[in-house]
Amino acid sequence: MSIRHSWAVTVPMANEEKDFQHFAEEVTKVLDDIGSGTVYHVINNFSHDRTYELSQELSLKDSRFITIFAPENRHLPDAYISGLRAAFDAGNKYIIEMDAGLSHDPHQLPDFLRALEAGHQCVFGSRMVPGGSITHSPINRRLLSRAGTLLSNTMLGTKLADMTSGYQGFHRDVVENIINYPLQSTAHFYQTELRYLLRNYNTCEIPISYQSPSPRVSKRAIQNAYQTLLHYFFLRLSGRAKEL
Repeated sequence: MSIRHSWAVTVPMANEEKDFQHFAEEVTKVLDDIGSGTVYHVINNFSHDRTYELSQELSLKDSRFITIFAPENRHLPDAYISGLRAAFDAGNKYIIEMDAGLSHDPHQLPDFLRALEAGHQCVFGSRMVPGGSITHSPINRRLLSRAGTLLSNTMLGTKLADMTSGYQGFHRDVVENIINYPLQSTAHFYQTELRYLLRNYNTCEIPISYQSPSPRVSKRAIQNAYQTLLHYFFLRLSGRAKEL
Protein backbone atom coordinates (compact mmCIF):
# COMPACT_ATOMS: atom_id res chain seq x y z
CA MET A 1 0.00 0.00 0.00
CA SER A 2 1.05 3.62 -0.49
CA ILE A 3 0.97 6.11 2.41
CA ARG A 4 1.00 9.81 1.59
CA HIS A 5 2.11 10.96 5.04
CA SER A 6 4.76 9.98 7.59
CA TRP A 7 3.59 7.57 10.26
CA ALA A 8 4.89 5.87 13.36
CA VAL A 9 4.14 3.09 15.82
CA THR A 10 4.73 3.42 19.57
CA VAL A 11 5.29 0.25 21.60
CA PRO A 12 5.70 0.23 25.40
CA MET A 13 8.05 -2.62 26.30
CA ALA A 14 8.87 -4.36 29.57
CA ASN A 15 10.46 -7.79 29.92
CA GLU A 16 9.91 -8.69 26.26
CA GLU A 17 13.20 -10.54 25.73
CA LYS A 18 11.53 -13.89 24.97
CA ASP A 19 9.46 -12.61 22.04
CA PHE A 20 11.54 -9.60 21.04
CA GLN A 21 13.21 -11.09 17.97
CA HIS A 22 10.02 -12.55 16.53
CA PHE A 23 8.12 -9.33 17.12
CA ALA A 24 10.86 -7.23 15.51
CA GLU A 25 10.98 -9.52 12.48
CA GLU A 26 7.24 -9.31 11.91
CA VAL A 27 7.18 -5.52 12.28
CA THR A 28 10.14 -5.24 9.90
CA LYS A 29 8.23 -7.22 7.25
CA VAL A 30 5.34 -4.78 7.51
CA LEU A 31 7.62 -1.73 7.26
CA ASP A 32 9.31 -3.26 4.21
CA ASP A 33 5.98 -4.00 2.52
CA ILE A 34 4.65 -0.49 3.12
CA GLY A 35 7.95 1.21 2.36
CA SER A 36 7.73 3.67 5.25
CA GLY A 37 7.18 3.97 8.98
CA THR A 38 9.08 4.40 12.24
CA VAL A 39 8.81 2.33 15.41
CA TYR A 40 9.39 3.77 18.88
CA HIS A 41 10.20 1.26 21.62
CA VAL A 42 9.51 2.83 25.02
CA ILE A 43 11.33 1.10 27.88
CA ASN A 44 11.57 2.03 31.55
CA ASN A 45 12.89 0.65 34.82
CA PHE A 46 10.08 -1.90 35.04
CA SER A 47 11.95 -3.99 32.48
CA HIS A 48 14.49 -6.27 34.17
CA ASP A 49 15.65 -8.49 31.31
CA ARG A 50 17.59 -7.67 28.12
CA THR A 51 14.74 -5.85 26.36
CA TYR A 52 16.57 -2.51 26.46
CA GLU A 53 19.83 -3.97 25.15
CA LEU A 54 18.06 -5.84 22.35
CA SER A 55 16.18 -2.70 21.36
CA GLN A 56 19.39 -0.69 21.26
CA GLU A 57 21.02 -3.32 19.06
CA LEU A 58 18.07 -3.22 16.68
CA SER A 59 18.16 0.60 16.56
CA LEU A 60 21.83 0.53 15.58
CA LYS A 61 21.10 -2.01 12.83
CA ASP A 62 17.87 -0.44 11.53
CA SER A 63 17.29 3.30 11.92
CA ARG A 64 13.53 2.83 11.56
CA PHE A 65 13.52 1.47 15.12
CA ILE A 66 14.10 4.09 17.80
CA THR A 67 14.75 3.18 21.43
CA ILE A 68 13.41 5.51 24.12
CA PHE A 69 14.62 4.87 27.64
CA ALA A 70 12.28 6.65 30.04
CA PRO A 71 13.13 5.78 33.66
CA GLU A 72 10.95 8.67 34.82
CA ASN A 73 7.82 6.83 33.70
CA ARG A 74 5.67 5.92 36.71
CA HIS A 75 3.19 3.58 35.04
CA LEU A 76 1.85 2.22 31.73
CA PRO A 77 0.06 5.41 30.57
CA ASP A 78 3.31 7.33 31.04
CA ALA A 79 4.99 4.92 28.61
CA TYR A 80 2.25 5.41 26.04
CA ILE A 81 2.45 9.19 26.37
CA SER A 82 6.25 9.13 26.06
CA GLY A 83 5.93 7.25 22.79
CA LEU A 84 3.17 9.50 21.47
CA ARG A 85 5.16 12.60 22.35
CA ALA A 86 8.30 11.33 20.61
CA ALA A 87 6.37 10.43 17.46
CA PHE A 88 4.53 13.75 17.54
CA ASP A 89 7.74 15.77 18.01
CA ALA A 90 9.23 13.94 15.00
CA GLY A 91 6.41 15.35 12.86
CA ASN A 92 4.48 12.16 12.08
CA LYS A 93 0.98 12.61 10.64
CA TYR A 94 -0.37 9.25 11.83
CA ILE A 95 0.61 7.60 15.10
CA ILE A 96 -0.43 4.08 16.13
CA GLU A 97 -0.17 2.46 19.56
CA MET A 98 0.25 -1.28 19.93
CA ASP A 99 1.45 -3.83 22.47
CA ALA A 100 4.66 -5.82 22.12
CA GLY A 101 5.08 -9.57 22.25
CA LEU A 102 2.69 -10.16 19.33
CA SER A 103 -0.35 -9.57 21.51
CA HIS A 104 -1.35 -7.36 18.59
CA ASP A 105 -0.71 -8.54 15.05
CA PRO A 106 1.75 -6.19 13.27
CA HIS A 107 0.29 -7.30 9.94
CA GLN A 108 -2.88 -5.40 10.80
CA LEU A 109 -1.02 -2.07 10.80
CA PRO A 110 -2.04 -1.43 7.16
CA ASP A 111 -5.70 -1.67 8.23
CA PHE A 112 -5.18 1.20 10.66
CA LEU A 113 -3.33 3.26 8.09
CA ARG A 114 -6.07 2.80 5.49
CA ALA A 115 -8.68 4.00 7.96
CA LEU A 116 -6.56 7.00 8.95
CA GLU A 117 -5.89 7.83 5.31
CA ALA A 118 -9.64 7.66 4.69
CA GLY A 119 -10.11 10.57 7.08
CA HIS A 120 -10.93 8.95 10.41
CA GLN A 121 -9.18 10.90 13.18
CA CYS A 122 -9.24 7.97 15.62
CA VAL A 123 -9.14 4.30 14.65
CA PHE A 124 -9.79 1.84 17.45
CA GLY A 125 -8.96 -1.84 17.19
CA SER A 126 -11.88 -3.96 18.34
CA ARG A 127 -11.97 -7.60 19.38
CA MET A 128 -15.76 -7.50 19.65
CA VAL A 129 -16.86 -6.46 16.14
CA PRO A 130 -17.35 -9.05 13.37
CA GLY A 131 -13.92 -10.32 12.36
CA GLY A 132 -12.33 -9.52 15.73
CA SER A 133 -11.26 -12.18 18.22
CA ILE A 134 -9.60 -12.96 21.54
CA THR A 135 -7.63 -16.20 21.80
CA HIS A 136 -5.20 -17.76 24.30
CA SER A 137 -6.46 -15.40 26.98
CA PRO A 138 -7.91 -16.57 30.31
CA ILE A 139 -11.69 -16.55 30.55
CA ASN A 140 -11.59 -14.09 33.44
CA ARG A 141 -9.71 -11.55 31.29
CA ARG A 142 -12.17 -11.98 28.43
CA LEU A 143 -15.08 -11.47 30.81
CA LEU A 144 -13.33 -8.44 32.31
CA SER A 145 -12.95 -6.87 28.86
CA ARG A 146 -16.60 -7.42 27.98
CA ALA A 147 -17.84 -6.26 31.38
CA GLY A 148 -15.59 -3.19 31.22
CA THR A 149 -17.00 -2.25 27.84
CA LEU A 150 -20.61 -2.70 28.98
CA LEU A 151 -20.09 -0.76 32.20
CA SER A 152 -18.20 2.07 30.49
CA ASN A 153 -20.77 2.47 27.73
CA THR A 154 -23.57 2.50 30.29
CA MET A 155 -21.99 5.02 32.67
CA LEU A 156 -20.22 7.25 30.15
CA GLY A 157 -22.67 7.19 27.25
CA THR A 158 -20.16 5.81 24.77
CA LYS A 159 -21.17 3.33 22.08
CA LEU A 160 -18.06 1.42 21.07
CA ALA A 161 -18.03 -2.38 20.83
CA ASP A 162 -14.64 -2.58 22.57
CA MET A 163 -13.65 0.02 25.17
CA THR A 164 -10.54 -1.73 26.50
CA SER A 165 -8.35 -2.65 23.51
CA GLY A 166 -4.87 -1.13 23.31
CA TYR A 167 -4.41 -1.22 19.51
CA GLN A 168 -5.34 2.24 18.17
CA GLY A 169 -4.27 4.96 15.77
CA PHE A 170 -4.65 8.73 15.68
CA HIS A 171 -4.16 11.76 13.49
CA ARG A 172 -1.50 14.18 14.62
CA ASP A 173 -3.95 16.81 15.90
CA VAL A 174 -5.56 14.21 18.18
CA VAL A 175 -2.18 13.17 19.59
CA GLU A 176 -1.37 16.78 20.41
CA ASN A 177 -4.48 16.92 22.59
CA ILE A 178 -3.75 13.58 24.24
CA ILE A 179 -0.19 14.39 25.30
CA ASN A 180 -1.28 17.69 26.82
CA TYR A 181 -4.23 16.34 28.83
CA PRO A 182 -3.93 15.39 32.55
CA LEU A 183 -5.10 11.78 32.40
CA GLN A 184 -6.60 10.15 35.49
CA SER A 185 -5.56 6.59 34.63
CA THR A 186 -2.45 4.98 36.05
CA ALA A 187 -2.98 1.53 34.52
CA HIS A 188 -4.95 -0.32 31.82
CA PHE A 189 -8.04 1.90 32.09
CA TYR A 190 -6.01 4.39 30.03
CA GLN A 191 -7.49 2.83 26.88
CA THR A 192 -11.07 3.34 28.10
CA GLU A 193 -10.37 6.86 29.29
CA LEU A 194 -9.05 7.83 25.86
CA ARG A 195 -12.03 6.35 24.04
CA TYR A 196 -14.37 8.34 26.26
CA LEU A 197 -12.46 11.60 25.88
CA LEU A 198 -12.26 11.17 22.09
CA ARG A 199 -15.92 10.21 21.61
CA ASN A 200 -16.76 13.34 19.58
CA TYR A 201 -13.99 12.91 17.02
CA ASN A 202 -14.44 11.16 13.69
CA THR A 203 -13.78 7.62 14.90
CA CYS A 204 -14.17 4.07 13.65
CA GLU A 205 -13.58 0.54 14.93
CA ILE A 206 -11.76 -2.10 12.91
CA PRO A 207 -11.53 -5.81 13.78
CA ILE A 208 -8.34 -7.04 15.40
CA SER A 209 -7.14 -10.37 16.75
CA TYR A 210 -5.76 -10.45 20.28
CA GLN A 211 -3.71 -13.63 20.58
CA SER A 212 -1.71 -13.66 23.78
CA PRO A 213 -2.05 -14.83 27.37
CA SER A 214 -2.86 -11.86 29.57
CA PRO A 215 -1.17 -11.27 32.90
CA ARG A 216 -3.27 -10.93 36.01
CA VAL A 217 -4.76 -7.48 36.50
CA SER A 218 -3.64 -6.10 39.85
CA LYS A 219 -6.06 -4.92 42.51
CA ARG A 220 -4.47 -1.48 42.27
CA ALA A 221 -5.20 -1.33 38.53
CA ILE A 222 -8.82 -2.35 39.09
CA GLN A 223 -9.18 0.23 41.86
CA ASN A 224 -7.82 2.96 39.60
CA ALA A 225 -10.23 1.88 36.85
CA TYR A 226 -13.21 2.27 39.18
CA GLN A 227 -11.97 5.62 40.48
CA THR A 228 -11.44 6.97 36.97
CA LEU A 229 -14.78 5.66 35.74
CA LEU A 230 -16.62 7.26 38.66
CA HIS A 231 -14.70 10.51 38.17
CA TYR A 232 -15.99 10.91 34.61
CA PHE A 233 -19.43 9.51 35.46
CA PHE A 234 -20.08 12.14 38.14
CA LEU A 235 -18.75 14.90 35.89
CA ARG A 236 -21.17 13.72 33.21
CA LEU A 237 -24.08 13.67 35.68
CA SER A 238 -23.27 17.23 36.75
CA GLY A 239 -23.22 18.50 33.17
CA ARG A 240 -19.44 18.95 33.14
CA ALA A 241 -18.50 16.02 30.88
CA LYS A 242 -14.90 16.15 29.71
CA GLU A 243 -13.63 15.72 26.17
CA LEU A 244 -10.47 16.39 24.20
